[in-house]
Amino acid sequence: MLHQPTTASLAAPVKQEARIIILDSLRGFAILGILLMNIPSFGLSGDTFILHETGINYRTWYFINWIPDGTQRAMFSMLFGAGILLFVKNVEKRIEGIRVADYFFRRQLWLLVFSLIDVFLLLWNGDILLDYALFGMLLFTFRNLSPKKLLIAAGVCLLLMLARENRDLYKSKKVIARGETVAAMDTTKLKLSPKQQDELSAMTEFKERTSLEKRIKRMQKNVRILSSGSYEEVYEFRTERYLSQVMRYIFFEAWDVLLFMFLGMAFFKMGILTGQAASKIYWWMLIVGLGLGLFLSYLQMLENVKYQYNNFEYSKHASISYYQLHRALRSLGLFAAIMLLYKSGLFKWLFALMRPVGQMAFTNYLMQSIICGLFFNSMGFGMYGKLQRIEIYYAVAAVWIFQIIFCNIWLRYYRFGPFEWAWRSLTYWKKQPLKKQSA
Repeated sequence: MLHQPTTASLAAPVKQEARIIILDSLRGFAILGILLMNIPSFGLSGDTFILHETGINYRTWYFINWIPDGTQRAMFSMLFGAGILLFVKNVEKRIEGIRVADYFFRRQLWLLVFSLIDVFLLLWNGDILLDYALFGMLLFTFRNLSPKKLLIAAGVCLLLMLARENRDLYKSKKVIARGETVAAMDTTKLKLSPKQQDELSAMTEFKERTSLEKRIKRMQKNVRILSSGSYEEVYEFRTERYLSQVMRYIFFEAWDVLLFMFLGMAFFKMGILTGQAASKIYWWMLIVGLGLGLFLSYLQMLENVKYQYNNFEYSKHASISYYQLHRALRSLGLFAAIMLLYKSGLFKWLFALMRPVGQMAFTNYLMQSIICGLFFNSMGFGMYGKLQRIEIYYAVAAVWIFQIIFCNIWLRYYRFGPFEWAWRSLTYWKKQPLKKQSA
């Protein structure tokens, strides 16, 4: 039987030589990449076709949406899945029995609290921590499955996600078809039934909601509130937007996060996530993932551009939706590209630079909410809606440079990032030593 260690020894930080370097570096790439995806929601007032963007702004939009869109969140979800296994493994080395679950679920519940802080205090409506907190508790049940079973679970999640997005597409098609059928009736000779009136109203509301005029009005309202509104107005805007999405996402689109968490657990057990797999595996993932993924992404973007991202017209004419498929393929392809750079040995300096960023991924995630909130929201500089698309990525570059420098300096003197320290102290219910001991 294992001896029962003290809380202090149990909570001791993982020694640097025991850390898996590539996982820290991957977290670094992923956490910086997440800001690349989130920045339009932080600071851009409308979509491409409202603003009629051209030139470098259009090319920037096209590149981001064609290649990296959704991939960094996918990679971060994979790493979180692997992190579940690492946390449990490290705790199981020192204790046994139900206390393992006790520490794990306490860790997840505190993550949920940090999620609430991110949404309701830092006012970021794109928070992902709640999903990780809840689904991480679910994934605890699957931690001992074989890689094969975990891959099957990931495949099931992908199929369910594709089924969900196509169900939504055909639900919208049904609304349009029924409404147009009623609209074609001669109301001078026929009196519409209450059901027919509802069907016509639903279609008309859907069409008007996605019209250019309505979208411009929403954009102007968003700019007014977020760039110059009171804290209360910004709070209501951001939190209402979050709450309108979170219930649907948790209960109907959970497969999105679970898919990549399962992949992360499987890849960790197979050595793929830690760079131990043969190079040919990464090459196949790169060729198939990016090759097929970018092709499918291009096809879907053609349809969206054709209908100027008008959801009414897109839903009416599109025959199938496959976003989750090409997102998964592109995510695996870009992950493989990073791993091949790592295995080549030519970019050791880059992975060494990104390692501290990944060790402080939790701090960096929340720091992005703080920095972007202060820069774009009215409580700070109120820059929401005032920058062109290309200019918001200058802000991304500035945050990247700051976080890379900050993390590399911070971890010279401290054991954890500030939020990692708080999370760890709360998990083990004991204040952790933060400063490194001098030699």
